[in-house]
Amino acid sequence: MKSPPRHDSLDNVHAHPFWQDTVAQAPSASPLAGSLQCDLAVVGGGFTGLWTALLARQRWPTLNIAIIEARHCGGEASGRNGGFCAPSISHGVSNALKRWPQEAERLIRLGRQNLDELAADLQHFGMQVEFEREGKLNLASQPWQVEGLRSMQRNYARFGIECEWLEGRALAQHLDSPRYGAGVFEPNYALLNPAKMAAELRRVCLKQGIRLFEQSPVLELQNTGDRLRLRTANGEMEAGQIALATNIAPPLLGHLASSVIPVYDYSLVSEPLSDEQLQAIGWTGRYGIADSGNQFHYLRKTADNRILWAGYDAIYHFGGRRDEALTQRPASFKRLAEQFHQAFPPLRDVRFSHAWGGIIDTSARTTMFTGCEMQGRVAYALGFTGQGVSASRFAALNMLDLLAGEATERTELMMTSKAPFRFPPEPLRYAGVKLAQRSLAREDRDGHRDLLLKTFDAFGIGFDS
Repeated sequence: MKSPPRHDSLDNVHAHPFWQDTVAQAPSASPLAGSLQCDLAVVGGGFTGLWTALLARQRWPTLNIAIIEARHCGGEASGRNGGFCAPSISHGVSNALKRWPQEAERLIRLGRQNLDELAADLQHFGMQVEFEREGKLNLASQPWQVEGLRSMQRNYARFGIECEWLEGRALAQHLDSPRYGAGVFEPNYALLNPAKMAAELRRVCLKQGIRLFEQSPVLELQNTGDRLRLRTANGEMEAGQIALATNIAPPLLGHLASSVIPVYDYSLVSEPLSDEQLQAIGWTGRYGIADSGNQFHYLRKTADNRILWAGYDAIYHFGGRRDEALTQRPASFKRLAEQFHQAFPPLRDVRFSHAWGGIIDTSARTTMFTGCEMQGRVAYALGFTGQGVSASRFAALNMLDLLAGEATERTELMMTSKAPFRFPPEPLRYAGVKLAQRSLAREDRDGHRDLLLKTFDAFGIGFDS
């Protein structure tokens, strides 16, 4: 008889992202004070903002560039995610084919190119971010998910993407779990340490002569005619152009407020595991893993062989609340711990060391989008929906193209240039999200895609965990 999972596995967890413990926190840059000027002001010091500043420096070496960050660079979504670095800008091949079939080939090619270029940038600038391009294992636990993986395999073959179908012993040699019956392994996929990525981007930006102001929430964007002004509590920055990279923070362009919603995602990290423990579940490689449910789990190893186990719950709070207290949710942590022990019976005695949550800037089509306003002087990118580790770099290039007034492959994409379906006001928004989640949970149980989800499909609206 199998022993039940231990109920004290969450005792004494650290209530902050594991990644924070892997980097030495650099002293905060000085807040913005007084009246200053620059050519390009980047609002937001996460992945998107840092990439925008760094790539702008490469494009325009003499430009006066400044980053204005509300807290500390990488302290929000960029430092709280799982570090999955995809060869995609479109939330996967299937999503590209489903939503933009006419430009799917281009989206897929540009996504793979973006990952290649990101890897080259890491090497060029000497950024040590625990980058590992060891692949990803996609798993199925239900018959309808197996069908979905077969479709993935066909789509990969269509576009020349290497992959391998796994069942039985072949699957067990990649991951041995009673929960999963089939898988597709794709070798061209990367992982990194997100806190180190943010810290290294920040370091390189400073080394490149980019000015940084932290602890400086921007309160207002003003258009004064030939110049733009960003106002903070203690100062203001006058800029020729502005790139907005504020993720899920209330947007400075008010009309964007209904384009994304804040959805909370939760993560656990285990204590370090021995080689024997990992062999017991067949996971001896360094690849990342994700299952195929609407409420899906994603998991990976850290550098010291802990397991990050995350996802499933996707929590939207009425009114779009963005409270730090909401990043701790004991019910979600307990559920994740129970699901972990069910998926991996040999690890039923494993404890967890860290438990945290973060906010995903969720768009209704699960991909980022960009835009440019005020006579080409203010660009923005948001709506990454949990897929921003690599796509943030592509978004940065897209914003720079827009600010330069250049028509490129990036700016001509319907995915980036066409705004997503806007979320309705409350209380319809909250009710709609809850109804969608109920339907998605039902599909996870029995494979039935109901009328609500089919209607969303027809309008290009998507939602998952």
